[in-house]
Amino acid sequence: MRGLTVTPARGNGLDRLYVSLPDGRSVAWYDRDTGRVSLLGREHEEAVLAALGPYLTRSYTVGPPPVPGRAELLRLALPPDDDLAPNRPGETLLGEFAYGTPGRRARGLRYELLAQQRFGAELDGLEGMGWRVLHAVPLPDAGPAGIDHLLIGPGGVLVVRTAAGRRQRASVGDLLLTVGRAEPVPGPRWVRRAAARAGHVLTAAVRPVLAVVDASRVDVAPSLRDVVVVREGGAAGLGRLAGVLKPADVEALYGLARDRRTWLRA
Repeated sequence: MRGLTVTPARGNGLDRLYVSLPDGRSVAWYDRDTGRVSLLGREHEEAVLAALGPYLTRSYTVGPPPVPGRAELLRLALPPDDDLAPNRPGETLLGEFAYGTPGRRARGLRYELLAQQRFGAELDGLEGMGWRVLHAVPLPDAGPAGIDHLLIGPGGVLVVRTAAGRRQRASVGDLLLTVGRAEPVPGPRWVRRAAARAGHVLTAAVRPVLAVVDASRVDVAPSLRDVVVVREGGAAGLGRLAGVLKPADVEALYGLARDRRTWLRA
């Protein structure tokens, strides 16, 4: 059978490759850690193994999957094109680079991309602490300026906006962020609005977070109290937040948030 797609998915302690039909339905997955290919139907076995061929670099077993839990059932029902979980930090900016961006704009995008990648890697490290992370979450009418990172875990739901400090002094006010001598940008105002939109979609309280990466110094206005400001290395502090969501609530919100169609209501 032609047209099978293989999609990687990591998280919740799992490292898997999902195999899907052209219409988006999953027919199998390969667990890299256990070396097991789980088939949802024997009729596709030959085609599934052919699609997974380049990835089967070790001995493996083939059989029916274990009885799936609720979270796994939701994931299996989600078409790969609508699943945001595989998005990498800076996914949207990577797309802009792929189509070519001229001159000065390209340099600015490169700083932004590196900031998102560096802080995104920190956030990914929180998954072992019961957190779930999504990157490059789209928002209607926002163009490429979607949500840089969405963090869901014991401490609640956080929308994270990443800003590049460029090894200069950064000043964060109630509405604007200024880096060096560059023109101020509405970083605090933007992440505040994005958190409000996310809260409406997820029907949950969402905290706005502004992460300033690679700045020589970060000054925060004392009047800024509703936006959490962190520096590079500050993801660990976010990970220590707790007492808001139970594990079942985390999984339910994560399952809702990873569906691209959910954000059409934002």
